[in-house]
Amino acid sequence: MKRTRFSEEQIIGVLKEAEAGAKTADLARRHGVSEATIYNWKSKYGGLEVSDARRLKELESENAKLKRLLADVMLDKAALTRRAAKPTIFWQKSSDARRKAGSCRSSPGVPRDERTAGVPCLDADRKSVRYRSTRDDDAGLRENLRELANQRRRFGYRRLHILLRREGFMINRKKTQGLYKKEGLVVRRRRSRRRAVGTRAPAPVLALPNQRWSLDFVHDQMASGKRFRVLNVVDDVTRECLAAVPDTSISGRRVVRELTELIVRRGKPSMIVSGNGTELTSNAVLAWCGEIGVEWHYIAPGRPMQNGYVERLASPPFGSMAACATNCSTRRCS
Repeated sequence: MKRTRFSEEQIIGVLKEAEAGAKTADLARRHGVSEATIYNWKSKYGGLEVSDARRLKELESENAKLKRLLADVMLDKAALTRRAAKPTIFWQKSSDARRKAGSCRSSPGVPRDERTAGVPCLDADRKSVRYRSTRDDDAGLRENLRELANQRRRFGYRRLHILLRREGFMINRKKTQGLYKKEGLVVRRRRSRRRAVGTRAPAPVLALPNQRWSLDFVHDQMASGKRFRVLNVVDDVTRECLAAVPDTSISGRRVVRELTELIVRRGKPSMIVSGNGTELTSNAVLAWCGEIGVEWHYIAPGRPMQNGYVERLASPPFGSMAACATNCSTRRCS
């Protein structure tokens, strides 16, 4: 119970001072209370002695305890009566149950949570209701996920999620992650040097200009010691350097932006070939391929000659192009 600042003896003493003729404002200032508090004391303890005030306090406390006990007993009795009158059932989402629950959702006298659960409509105890899921096992989704994981052996669930949405499976990323773990498709971390796995040479295309582009990065260092890199784009048929984009840092989004501008100027190729760098295998590049409709082909790890047309720019005498690109005002060469 909350303790009051003034005891019964102190309150009765203050009231006796007021009866003796002291002003209420002076009493409030002297004892550090408000005038309204003194008036409340007068209405509650006016005309009582100290013993009477203590007795009144005890009666109020005892009355509050009895009220709480009575309320607890009434609640227990109501719960036992309700449990004895209603049998325990197991409920499924059948058509009859849904129709019966739907008719009660508009009832104004039923609480909202009970209308939603449909418990009063079925005349069953809330604790006895069990929901049984009728959701399918996503067999088709699991099969497509396994096929994509076998084709893209180094792709995680985030990139596979983009591929699934491209095929028409409109699910969220959390569900893709859950199925990815259940199917045991988690990619193991590599501890040794990456080696060539399988044959992933670029597919042959028509010997026409603007049919297949090759991408690669060239790294170099300025005289001040600051390092930079150049994104080179080469036409595999004409051997033309379509773009050379120098910068100190080039992200996957920057690669997508540069390729989009290049497609506006030169047209869309049928295929793009690149290595397996983090910028070129990012989610931004993967999503961009689906939107533009360009086939992006990655070479096998450890096989740079599969992308030999653009790799020649990194060797003499073509390696000097990286230094020339830094002084180019347009930041591109074509």
